[in-house]
Order: sequence, then C-alpha cells, then structure tokens
Amino acid sequence: MIAYRPSRAPAYAALAFLVVALTAGFLPVLGMGLEQGLSGLDPYVFRVLRFTLLQAGLSTLLSLALGLPLARALARQSSFPGRGLLLQLLNLPLALPAIVVIIGVIEVYGARGWLGGLFDIYGLQGILLAHVFFNVPLAARLILSDLERIPAESWKLSAQLGLGPRAIWRLVEWPAVRSGVAGAALLVFLLCASSFAVVLTLGGGPRATTLEVAIYQSLRSDFDPQRASMLALVQLALCATLALIAQAWGGLAAGWPMLRLQPKRYDGRSMTSRLLDGGIVALAILLLLPPLVALAGAGLFHINPSALLLRALATSIGLGAASAALAFAVVWPLAVLAVRSGAWRKVATIAVLASWIVPPAALATGWFISLIAYAGMTGLAAFLVIAMNALMSLPFVARVLMPALAQSAEGHDRLCMSLGLSGWSRFRLVELPVVKRAIGLSLVMALILSLGDLTAISLFGTQDFVTLPALIYRQMGSYRFDEAIGTALVLSALVLAFSTLARRWSGRQ
Repeated sequence: MIAYRPSRAPAYAALAFLVVALTAGFLPVLGMGLEQGLSGLDPYVFRVLRFTLLQAGLSTLLSLALGLPLARALARQSSFPGRGLLLQLLNLPLALPAIVVIIGVIEVYGARGWLGGLFDIYGLQGILLAHVFFNVPLAARLILSDLERIPAESWKLSAQLGLGPRAIWRLVEWPAVRSGVAGAALLVFLLCASSFAVVLTLGGGPRATTLEVAIYQSLRSDFDPQRASMLALVQLALCATLALIAQAWGGLAAGWPMLRLQPKRYDGRSMTSRLLDGGIVALAILLLLPPLVALAGAGLFHINPSALLLRALATSIGLGAASAALAFAVVWPLAVLAVRSGAWRKVATIAVLASWIVPPAALATGWFISLIAYAGMTGLAAFLVIAMNALMSLPFVARVLMPALAQSAEGHDRLCMSLGLSGWSRFRLVELPVVKRAIGLSLVMALILSLGDLTAISLFGTQDFVTLPALIYRQMGSYRFDEAIGTALVLSALVLAFSTLARRWSGRQ
C-alpha cells in the first residue's frame, strides 16, 4: 500500500515564514557588525560579555549545588509527609513569569522587605538569588527524573551487598545522573546567559549588565544600532554554541519530567541520612516559599482594577492568544511531515531549534534596524511582539504535538487511505478527536510563555501599548511598588490558572 503523503505546501509556507523572520533579524546585524570589524569589540563589549559569563557561571554552580542534593534527598525519601506539596512547589518557579518572582524576591530581601535589606538586592547578589530561585527547581526536577529511572534491580543488589551511602552514590547514582547533570548545567547556563527580566530589574547599572540587557539599552535608551549589532553578534555566537551543545545532550528544552512511581530504595533509612535529607529539603523550602508567600500576602491588598490594568490584561491575553495561534500554525504542518519522514524530521528539528539559536535580543536588533531604515515602527509593534513570542515557543509546541501526531499517524494512516480521507476531512474526522488535547495543551503552553514575556514588549512596546509584565516594570520604575505587587499577583493568578489547565490536559494524555 502506498504511504500517506500529506500536502507539503503548508510546511513550505511555515519554513518561508521562519526564513524571512530569522533572516530579517540576522542579516542586518551581520552586515552592520562586519562594517565595524574588530573595532566594534571595544572594552564595553568585553566587560558586558565577562559579566554575562560570570553571572551565568555562578548561577549554574549555585543552582546545581542545591539542586543535585535536593533531587537525591527527594529520591531517597520517597514517602515523607508533604512530599507531594513540595513537588508542586518546585513547579511554581517554572510556571511563574520572571517579573512576578522578582517582585516577591524584592519583597523579602529588598530594603523594605521582610529581612530589612540583609544585603544589596541590586547587582550581582540579587541576580544570583533570583536565578537560583528559578533554576534550583529546574535542576532538581531534571536530575530527579534520572534518579527515578534507575532499575529496581540496582537497589536490590546494592542492599544485598550492604553498600553504604558513598558507595551507592559512586557506583549506582552518579553513573545514572552524570550526563543529566552536565545537560542540566548547560541548560541552566544558557537560560542565565540570555536572562533579560532578572538583569533588567535587579542589575546594578553598567557594572551589572548582560548582553541581552545591553542590547536593549543600546536600542531604546542610547539609540545606537551599531553597538547593539555588535553585542547581538557576540550573544548570537554564545547562545548558538550553548543551544547546539544542549541539544546534543538530548534536547533538554523538552517538557518537564513526568514523575511516576519509582522503584523501592533501601538506602537513606538511617537517622543521619534522614536528618541530612531533611535539612536539604528545609533549605529548599526556605529559598522558594518566602517570595511566593510575600507576593500573595502583599498583593491581595494592593490590586488596583484601574483602566490601565484592565487594558494591559486584555492586551496580554490578546497577544498571547495570537502568539499561540501563530506558533501552532508554524509547527503543525512541519510536525505532520516530520512524523512520516526522516528527512522532514531533521528539517523540523533545525527549524524549531533555530528560534533558540538566534536569541530574542539579537533577532529584535535586526528587526529594529530593518524597520527603522525602511518602514519605521508605527503600527508594527503588536505584530513584532506576536512574532517573537511565537518563535520562542516553537520548541514547546513541537514537543507536545509531535508525539501525538506520531501516534495518530501510526494508528490511522492506513485506515484513512483505505477510506480515501485526506485534507480537511481527515483532520476533522480522524486527527482532531485523537490530538485535540495535545493541540489544546500546546496552545496553552505557548499562551503562558507569551503572558510572562518582558523582552519583546520592552523592545517594541510604546507608552500606550503595554502588557502586564511591562506595566509591572513601569510601576517599579516610577516607584509605585505597591501597585506593582498587585499587578504581579493578577499576572501570577492568570498564569497559574492556565498552568493548571495545561497540567490537567497533560495528565489525560
């Protein structure tokens, strides 16, 4: 029987959109960078690059220093009271927008916070604290997933041999998590190197500026496209290298690990092990819980349902929905072909990964240069924000859609060919009932990512075109911190509502 061959026209259209978007962002940056040559690599660029690497490196080390012991403690102590709640707590930093969590961090550690300015929150210390808050849960979940894949036979054998904690770590656990730790480190480093909201709000001026924030300052504050293009080239080289290395470690940009019933372990039962693991869990709770409690407690009393807040809320939802629809429209035709052809699978992988290889600030620099030269920015801000958010969500949408479409193709291709179903009829009658939950989940994930975006709206937003993250940043900049807390709580409630919906759909997959 002849294999089912879907139409390639939609996939070619999706590729054309990606080529135009990425080329329009890359070529102007490359051209302006080549015009400057090595003279553009002035001391300022090297200073920003050094700080970017420094804060990303330190953030990675600190995140793994707590994330690895936390994962091991959760794996060894699988039945202590509150373990399920702790796992849910680990999900919150992964779901909440960066600007929301930053508000909570300031409320606890800032000059007016619970700890009364224990240290200067603005500068390297604050950046590291916020990054550790975000990335300890990420590292712990990734490593915990590796630990839970250790076969039950290994634990039985280690118990029969009477292996102690050090021997178990050296002979059983470390071989299982070694590659996962390296991959998690690369992913955390990539996320911190391209961090925008954390550094923009907590950075201590020129001495604490990363490449992404320096590009924003060059475009919006200094109006210096030449410097922005050189910074963008440096960031492009850095992020492309890290993204390709991370992809080689198994595509760690995939969805979060699914926690399942793990094999019974026979270690970690001594009083010393229980106390040690309990101390690590308590330290993680002390790191994660106070900013969230502070945000919820203070925000409830400072929500101001003004016209500006309602307009920003509507704008955020509208942009998020449009970004999700665009991301789905790009990924769907590529995924339909990718699950049936090895060649198209490679094309789809490269297309999806390209949106991460070219970082948002570098992409925005090229668009900024092109539009200023030829069309200006009037009337295009909304489209640019939608396009950038859609590009950044492509890997997540693809990760959800491709397995569902592969399952549908395996089970229904022959039946559809025998019935002569294709095109819209096939989609409506066969594919939609099977993959509708995957479609909904992918759209919700893309919407959540767009709701928390600050990069695109900061680069292309205007005084009248504002989303909830942009409104929070504006309120912080004008010293209306109480209003910012209320707005942050509204945004966090919106994101958590959609995250709950996504989790329920994911559980039914």
